Amino acid sequence: MGKHQKKDQSGKSGLKKNVFQWLSIGAVISFLWLTGLHTNVIVGIQQGMLYTGLFNAKIVDIETADGPFLTDTDYNFAMVTAGGEQVFLSDFKGKVTFVNVWASWCPPCVAEMPTIETLYTQVSEHEDIRFIMLSVDEERANANTFMSNKGYTMPYQFPASPLPNAFNSTALPTTYVVSRDGQIVYEKAGIADYSSPAFRDWLIELAEYADSSN
Repeated sequence: MGKHQKKDQSGKSGLKKNVFQWLSIGAVISFLWLTGLHTNVIVGIQQGMLYTGLFNAKIVDIETADGPFLTDTDYNFAMVTAGGEQVFLSDFKGKVTFVNVWASWCPPCVAEMPTIETLYTQVSEHEDIRFIMLSVDEERANANTFMSNKGYTMPYQFPASPLPNAFNSTALPTTYVVSRDGQIVYEKAGIADYSSPAFRDWLIELAEYADSSN
């Protein structure tokens, strides 16, 4: 057998191997997609990225934040709690409020949820810190099932009127922190780790600074 024949056969063998590998990858992706397991895979990857510390909420950005103040119209925003009670954004007025806009079908939302739960458990007893976990799921039952299955204790709500312009982000998740005087002092579009001691301490300081300034 000549050298050219051997080279051609080797090339064909390599091509077949590459095609087989890509077909195998495609089959795995198709299986994950059809079974819904692709979401779990994506969430697992993103949570692994959070654990690296690269996505910690940046205190440098927080300290220089200078967002808009909520208006009276913004405070008229109506929500429904998981228990079916109607509440308004104005009910949170005068408190430091952590606002997260999320959906149960959104992998980065799901990936960062454990870090928010950790933050909530650490500051939930502080009388001047409140949480609004605003689900934009079209089917509320999906959000209810998700939160129940995960065993999260943080409160969550559903929009009962159009979102205020201040919270109308095109990205999921998006997180805001509203100061006690109604200013948006933190805004983050996309995934982040909120379980860091630095972010927790900043949130507490923000609430207690308002006390000391009165």
